Amino acid sequence: MTATAPHPSAAPSPSPAPPRAWWVFGSLQGYRRSWLRGDVIAGLTVWAVLVPESLAYAGIAGVSPVVGLYAAVPSLILYAALGSSRHLIVGPMSATAALSASVVGAFAKGDDALFVTLTTAVALVTGLLCVVAGIARLGFLASFISEPVLKGFIIGLALTIIIGQVPAALGVDKGDGNFFEKLWHILTELGDIQWTTAALAVGCLAVLLVLKRVAPKIPGSLVVAVIGVLAVKVFHLDDHGVDIVGHIDSGLPALGLPGATWTQYTDLVGPCVGVMLIGFAEALGAAKTYAAREGYDIDPNRELLGMGAANIGSGLASGMVVNGSLSKTAVNGGAGAKSQVSGLTAAVLTLLTLLFLTSLFESLPEATLAAVVIAAVIELVDVAALRRLWRLATPTVRTLYGSAARDDFYAALAAALGVLLFDTLPGLVIGIVLSLLLLLVRASHARVAVLVRDDAGAWVDADRASQLGRPSHPVDGVLVVRPESGLFFANADRVRSAVRALVAQQHPRLVVVDAATVPFVDVDAAEMLATLQKDLARQDARLAVARDVGQVREELRAALDRDEQPPVFRDVDDAVASLPAT
Repeated sequence: MTATAPHPSAAPSPSPAPPRAWWVFGSLQGYRRSWLRGDVIAGLTVWAVLVPESLAYAGIAGVSPVVGLYAAVPSLILYAALGSSRHLIVGPMSATAALSASVVGAFAKGDDALFVTLTTAVALVTGLLCVVAGIARLGFLASFISEPVLKGFIIGLALTIIIGQVPAALGVDKGDGNFFEKLWHILTELGDIQWTTAALAVGCLAVLLVLKRVAPKIPGSLVVAVIGVLAVKVFHLDDHGVDIVGHIDSGLPALGLPGATWTQYTDLVGPCVGVMLIGFAEALGAAKTYAAREGYDIDPNRELLGMGAANIGSGLASGMVVNGSLSKTAVNGGAGAKSQVSGLTAAVLTLLTLLFLTSLFESLPEATLAAVVIAAVIELVDVAALRRLWRLATPTVRTLYGSAARDDFYAALAAALGVLLFDTLPGLVIGIVLSLLLLLVRASHARVAVLVRDDAGAWVDADRASQLGRPSHPVDGVLVVRPESGLFFANADRVRSAVRALVAQQHPRLVVVDAATVPFVDVDAAEMLATLQKDLARQDARLAVARDVGQVREELRAALDRDEQPPVFRDVDDAVASLPAT
């Protein structure tokens, strides 16, 4: 039997439309039963790290350890509902905890009850800001803190956190002031070290660092927590001067709005923008890292919504500010997680801990918590990253870009020193201002490269060719320049001045602007080119533009009259060929 051919007019059957993305719990769409075992094991592993670290980070925020657990449960559930990452673990973190303490300390003025209230209010305000930013599709905001400045800020913050935990690790009084003042206070207290406390802290820290190196899948935080509790129980260390966590309220937290006034909420908005930016930048970095590894995409605006919901949930549950954790996300991914079922599993286990297991952590030594914090943040003191920023300014780069070659290094160093000298929140402001200043400086200092021909006839950067020892040859009577930036109001005058200076040195009859690396121009830049053309005409020279594409071509035509427009050529060779013979 022969198959019947389809009628020529028959339309092919349409392919099925892809399923609509889930708005809630979208990361669970397409869930496979085979993932369940790995997700549950990963959730158990995350719980083992999350509980002791949440207790410790609450201490950084200046509130009772149980507040960290209050924050963890709703944040894990609500992020899983609205976030876009399958792997990100959200909870209390050292950087935002320290920022929260800095913000609240400026308003609480020694009032302990107000301090707790405002800590919860910070979470709520930060969450609302994230939601508003997500709805407004402002996910790009995180990119306004440059990576070097963020690295410097995190280094300074990590050092500040560490110095704040050293007194608990040594059993000495805690000092006030900036990093250097706290360091000096510790040095003056060395004669009063509580040696049992110090030995316990050093031992726990050593265990954490060794496990992280030789057995990273073992939850070191839980291991040292068990060691600390057993040491107190067996050797009665609390009778020998070792401070312990003490009573932890079991059961569910009080639900509802924190008892702050409207004025206090509005006062927190400005500082909480900084908390949001740092928390979102860290969370987005962690989410993108694992999304790239597993081959799926992250939506920055959904991340803002997820982070916002997590913080609002924490604020309504008497918690503290939360954000995504790179370290716990790494634990989650390393343990085999495939979806947010692992985060939901960790949330259920943390809830059970609040209901039934808090008494197990009441004998946890403060020195052990200090060791957990120090071990968690010590890897953030990334001195190697500063060295890389310094080394990136190679001799060739320094020759081409001059003093700007190490701007990133100096900006990172300034951000770190800003935190160390002026505390966390002023340091954050310094970091953001530095990022914006770097953006403005680089935008306004467009480099103008001089191009010459190499032996193969290609047009190359004269300075770079000289640095690399490659032969090159200028063309008599021709100056070819290439602005290495978009041309707009901030740099148009500088580019014009740079070209005029070169013309004064070389006295060409033709100046060719190679626009291959100019992605855009604005009206000011177009008018600058018209003015430059007149400048050159007064010196018996002509201006030509080569390789203008897209927006550049359209803007020049729209902004300039026909007689003002410089002639445009397909490439530099065509422009040079237009020069009349002398």
